[in-house]
Amino acid sequence: MEADHVSIWPRMEPFLLGALQVAPSSKLSLHYLRKMAIYVRTRDGCFPVLGWPMWRHIACGKLQLPEDLAWLYFETFDLLIGHKPEERLEWAECLSQCTSKSELDQQRNKLSVDTLQFLLFLHIQQINRVSLRTSLIGEEWPSHRTRSPSPSDREAKTSSQNKNWDDQAHLSFVQSHLAEILELLVEPGQLSNSGQALRDFQIPLEAVRSLGLLLEGSVCHGRVVQPVHRLLTKGPLQTPAGYSALNRSFPLHKLLSCLQHSLTLNPFGITACLRSGKKLAWAQQVEGAMKRANIARNTHMAPPGSKMVLMSQVFKQTLAKTSDKLTAANIKIHRCSDAFIYLLSPLRSVSVDKCRDSTVVLGPVETSVHIHSCQNVRVVCVAGRIAVGASSRCTIHALTPTRPVLLPGNTDITLGPFHTFYPSLEDHMASVGLAVVPNAWDQPLLLGTEGLVNLSLNTSSNPDPACYRLLPPAEFHTLVVPFQMEGDTCEVPGGLPPPYQAALDEKQKRIQNWQRTVMEARLNKEQKRQFQELVEVKFHEWLLETGHRQELDSLIPPTIAPTKASDGPAMDTPRVNENKYIRTGQAVGQSPMAC
Repeated sequence: MEADHVSIWPRMEPFLLGALQVAPSSKLSLHYLRKMAIYVRTRDGCFPVLGWPMWRHIACGKLQLPEDLAWLYFETFDLLIGHKPEERLEWAECLSQCTSKSELDQQRNKLSVDTLQFLLFLHIQQINRVSLRTSLIGEEWPSHRTRSPSPSDREAKTSSQNKNWDDQAHLSFVQSHLAEILELLVEPGQLSNSGQALRDFQIPLEAVRSLGLLLEGSVCHGRVVQPVHRLLTKGPLQTPAGYSALNRSFPLHKLLSCLQHSLTLNPFGITACLRSGKKLAWAQQVEGAMKRANIARNTHMAPPGSKMVLMSQVFKQTLAKTSDKLTAANIKIHRCSDAFIYLLSPLRSVSVDKCRDSTVVLGPVETSVHIHSCQNVRVVCVAGRIAVGASSRCTIHALTPTRPVLLPGNTDITLGPFHTFYPSLEDHMASVGLAVVPNAWDQPLLLGTEGLVNLSLNTSSNPDPACYRLLPPAEFHTLVVPFQMEGDTCEVPGGLPPPYQAALDEKQKRIQNWQRTVMEARLNKEQKRQFQELVEVKFHEWLLETGHRQELDSLIPPTIAPTKASDGPAMDTPRVNENKYIRTGQAVGQSPMAC
């Protein structure tokens, strides 16, 4: 029977991209979701698809959630399920033409989602619920199933940081809540007075299809990943699951038992990636001894939606990469310091976790960029969503169609407009469906444990309204990506907001006035030499004071033998032009490597 073994596991992306990184509102508890499950099946216009007007009515009228929070959940689910790039660009164009709230509401009213999948999406928000017992003792009580963690398990737990990346937490959540999840799929007529499903009732196949949001699997550990309903309706699981082709339904108790028996850890999750993914050690920089950076990836074998690249401990290095291996991957940048990281490919999602004193420049990110527990980090990105939590002295230069989400624990966050480009940027943006408008980089949402923050109430569980500022135009400078690539983009997509463009123009005028003053001084040759030396001294002092000297030095590759990557051929050290820190080719920067 081993040859017929079927494995089912929790999908990564619903938890990684769908669960907001904050304790959910009490209004999303199972008690209220059961009521919502009954309500949507007994009202016109709510089932099998739920439109924004009806969800707004339920969320604001029944659950008493603020409208902005209701839209945040709806919008997050829409980001998660994915659309063709052309559809996203068309949606962006429609939104950009809205000139009033009423026009915006009319546009939003056209959106609808799968009702049952949206219910499951709301339920998995509980994965970030803080349990009183866990907060007091740190871990769950020991049980007969508890085992000592292996080194790989401990590494995975440390690297995961929060439950959104933690595949073991995903599995534990599904195992613990599977009965509740199935109850949300049962038709209202089969529920008891308390809203619970009775043992002998049936779940129709169409409802089980909705489980595909959370679960997938394969037969015989094969590489062909299938939706869970397909595994349950044919092959080895059809009989244990009790599927009736005549009634096209499953007995609740058999389906529950079958799924519990088949559930296992995601073979494409962070644990497997750290344990057996392809790993590389990056070469050290010229100056000083330092930790070796590590990378693990599963992009060579994971199915779409499960591809990930994990980077950790990049220390006093510049790493730059544009590669098909990064395209559509979920990226985790973990515990990096004094680093400059350029990932110039279209990405699925990015998490920047526990980093400090670093700059991260990203290609277009289709879904979300999440910055967590970082200090003095600058992130430059075009992204579907930005979220920042538990971070201090960070600056985010963003182009995003959604309002940035500021979670609890932030201090001294600066939001600025997107201010750079590289030659293939606009092509990459089109490939993930991101446009230059609308752009909500300067309209953050402050999200606390009970929803959006009321600026008149400042409690310990909510973000401080003064935790962020918009970058003053006087402090604004553009960022130059110092690598040569092919493409047509030659300016910041969409241009700069007028106040920031005016500030740049003023700086340019001062430079021109300075140059004119020097020319009119009519210095002789010796005076020019002395003046040049003085300017260079002051410039180098400024480079040291601001940390830019390290940034420039890290662009100069060390004189070392060609590096042989663990999964590719040796790569020659790039040549660097003495005047322009440029290199041509696939891997760019201080330590070239395949990844």
